[in-house]
Amino acid sequence: MLELKDIKYSKNGSEIIKGVSMKFEQGKVYCIVGNNGVGKSTIGYLIMGLSDYKPSEGRIYLDGEDITDLGITERARRGISLLWQEPARFEGITVESYLKLNRDIKKEEIERALELVNLEPGKYMRRYVDKKLSGGERKKVELASCILLKPRYLIMDEPDSGIDIMSLDMIVRVINYFKEQGSSVIVITHRKEIALNCGYSYLICAGKVFLEGDSKKIVSYYERTCDSCGHVNYLEEE
Repeated sequence: MLELKDIKYSKNGSEIIKGVSMKFEQGKVYCIVGNNGVGKSTIGYLIMGLSDYKPSEGRIYLDGEDITDLGITERARRGISLLWQEPARFEGITVESYLKLNRDIKKEEIERALELVNLEPGKYMRRYVDKKLSGGERKKVELASCILLKPRYLIMDEPDSGIDIMSLDMIVRVINYFKEQGSSVIVITHRKEIALNCGYSYLICAGKVFLEGDSKKIVSYYERTCDSCGHVNYLEEE
């Protein structure tokens, strides 16, 4: 189990995350949902252990081990991965080489991962991960990389960002694939179409967990209430 206990996080003197507690069991699909700017991505970065995202209070546990002070590399070794909202470009490296990352991965595995994200292996294996790939294509390559990593816990930060609406079915299919493989998926989104495919959701408002529970009930409340909410404190960094 991955657990956040009373997590607080401040930046430039302002408290952004205000006592958040969450639990994520392995092999299940969760959603962190809310409007833009309420702290969703910040929670994901705190779980991943990015260098500028250390809690000012509270602890993070993985299978009972306190990992609060561990960096991103150590957390990755323990099976936590992050699908970035904006994937990086890599000049001079092919998609195939990027997906191998010096690991012993069979060509057939790479082809299967590309097929899962709707990229034709014959067309993309030898293309370069550079500016000639669209943002949506780079996002799909990054997602294929996550598939090959076989993480225990995958944080998907706005997985539909930069991807056309026709690919929403693909995202849902990949989420289900991770679940079938025994991974836990934590989806950060404001899209109801994605949130409804998660089992359990946390609704974030102004850096706090406002509601949690069955995703259908949370999404229903979110649709009725949050778009017209007048008291959300939007955060500058998201």
